[in-house]
Amino acid sequence: MAFKNPFGMRFKLVFLSSFLLVIPWLGYRYILEMEQYLRRGQEQTVLGIAQALATALNERPELFDEGSYSPARRSEDLYVYPIFSPISLDDGSLVDWGQYQQYEVDFGARDSIRTGFNPSRYYNQESSLGFSTMVGEHDGSLYAYFKVIDDQLVYRSRDALSVTRSDFLEISMLTRNSKEVSRYVIAPHEPEYLYPFRVSDNYANPEHEVRISGQWYETETGYEVELQIPMDMLEDQLGFAVFDVDDEGSRNVNSVVATYKLADAEHLGSLRLPTPEIDRIVAGMGHNNSRIQVVDRSGRVLLTVGDIQSATGLILTTPVSQERVNKYWLFIQNRILNPLYYQILTKPSNDFIDELYSGVSREGAHINSALQGEAFTQFRTLADTDTRILEAAHPILANGEIMGAVVVDQNMNGLRSFRNQALETLFNTILGLMLMVTLGLYLFASRISSRIRGLRNQAEGIIDDTGRIRNTIVPSRKSDEIGDLSRSFANIVDRLTQYTNYLENMSSRLSHELRTPVTVVRSSLENLGLTAHTAESAVYIERAEEGINRLNLILTNMSEATRLEQMLQTSEKEKFDLGAVVNGSVEGYRLGYPETKFEVSIPDYPTFVNGVPEYIAQLLDKLAANAIEFSYKNEPIQVSCHTLRDHAVIKVINAGPYLPEAMKDRLFDSMISVRPQEKQKQPHLGIGLHIARIISDFHGGQIRADNRADKEGAVITVVIPLFYR
Repeated sequence: MAFKNPFGMRFKLVFLSSFLLVIPWLGYRYILEMEQYLRRGQEQTVLGIAQALATALNERPELFDEGSYSPARRSEDLYVYPIFSPISLDDGSLVDWGQYQQYEVDFGARDSIRTGFNPSRYYNQESSLGFSTMVGEHDGSLYAYFKVIDDQLVYRSRDALSVTRSDFLEISMLTRNSKEVSRYVIAPHEPEYLYPFRVSDNYANPEHEVRISGQWYETETGYEVELQIPMDMLEDQLGFAVFDVDDEGSRNVNSVVATYKLADAEHLGSLRLPTPEIDRIVAGMGHNNSRIQVVDRSGRVLLTVGDIQSATGLILTTPVSQERVNKYWLFIQNRILNPLYYQILTKPSNDFIDELYSGVSREGAHINSALQGEAFTQFRTLADTDTRILEAAHPILANGEIMGAVVVDQNMNGLRSFRNQALETLFNTILGLMLMVTLGLYLFASRISSRIRGLRNQAEGIIDDTGRIRNTIVPSRKSDEIGDLSRSFANIVDRLTQYTNYLENMSSRLSHELRTPVTVVRSSLENLGLTAHTAESAVYIERAEEGINRLNLILTNMSEATRLEQMLQTSEKEKFDLGAVVNGSVEGYRLGYPETKFEVSIPDYPTFVNGVPEYIAQLLDKLAANAIEFSYKNEPIQVSCHTLRDHAVIKVINAGPYLPEAMKDRLFDSMISVRPQEKQKQPHLGIGLHIARIISDFHGGQIRADNRADKEGAVITVVIPLFYR
């Protein structure tokens, strides 16, 4: 059996075409290099924006001088952010603060203070207390909210005269009419609208303050407070403190967390209000695709324009409308290609929070460098995200002194989206091209392989199972190499057919041509025998007659197969009992070969087949003669006939030498014999089994030779279809 190579021509062509996949890889590397160049260009652009704004703010120290408001250089200072819409204080939530909540500042145990409170009731600095706050200004009012974390809420009793025997919020400020610290306490009876009290230094003589308004409401982690203070009540210093009481029995203050350390005029935090002139300058630059911040020498943010989520730096082209996109291609792109592409690509998301952006001060290597006089750019990756931030800072100078810095930030999501769009377009184009090329190569290889397989099938169908040439090869009209090979094979087969026909007809021609001289020689010997009477001449005449008889037998055997084939072409088949023919033939063998023992086995019921009984008897004669010649002495020859499904099976079994493995499939070919020289007392041309196969084929059956499995010997099996009509 020929070995079938699993790596055919189509596989090899497809495999070689797979090397074209290096093209998308090269395109991918090229776009990554372009991304690097674009990143450098964006870096220079951001630095240019910072430099332009810093140039507009240079030599204008008055922009950083807010009159009576002191610079925000301390942690106690409170930066007031501009609020551009009214804040509702009666909705019970902080929803109105919206995006302003990103500016809130956290205070915890590290922000505990020592007050002038009664030492016997001094807090024990519990870490469970803390709050977040944000301060803004709108329409002449100062707005603030407090998110207080408190595990135990204790409200003021309704019959209590003191306002410090419960959880309360203290507001400390310098008023415009005096340089003394004024204190205000908010200690509600329950979640309600604020009812503030002005108190003295020892929290005595509480007086209701109607100018401060707001609301107090509970949350899952504590409580929240919103309040509004008119700007005309304030000077330039302000502080907030949260007092915590956990025991409703003793009502002693356990913890205090505040925005300042000591509640006096020198240690209260300063209010930092943005400069309107800086707002106008930055707004006039018209940069809406960057986040711009102006910081002072302490790093305190004076102005913020834009948000980092939308500051992509690049404005991508608007995608083609969905009406113009094929819905099938859109389905393939969204459901198949994009999930595949984004196994290696990173899809940017604007759902991130820059924690450095939410503070009232900024820090970083770029800001530190700018505040030392050197412009600087850097990239920063946000924690727990794949978002990268490009940051640039440029110093602002006035009279040779550094007044602050302009900080311009952009996220790299725009550049990454641009890169992803380019890669998607590249991949789609190359994928389509690769599919077309691969499909073309596959069809080309399929066409070549099908032509080669067709030529192979024609070549295999030329010779039948008997070794005879039955068909020919149809020459191809193609002008390529396969067509030329087909024409060459056709020419070879034609010449081989002619030579085979010559060999097949040679035996009949020889027997015909040799019979006349053989007859002449035989008659001459007969005449010579009548005239010569010496003993010596009689010996020579006898030998010559034996030679003539052998030669005549050879001629008869040579023409027997040809005559049989001619007779089979004109013979008519009939229905007969195969078992009866087998039994009758074996009885004749017992009479003709008395020295050989025959064992016969036939079924008790008729075994009908369609054919010629005389030819079946001739087939059995050839098989029996072959078995007798190869059997050991005193070993029986077994002849059986039985049915197997829709076929009749004849077996002739002898005990003798094994058949050569290499010759088992060739025993039934013409002129093939496996007899040793010492057994060839008579001439044998290997015609007997060949005639047996011709008769088997005429009856639609098959014949085969095998070695016995139980002992040394051979089995000849003939299978003929049963006839049921």
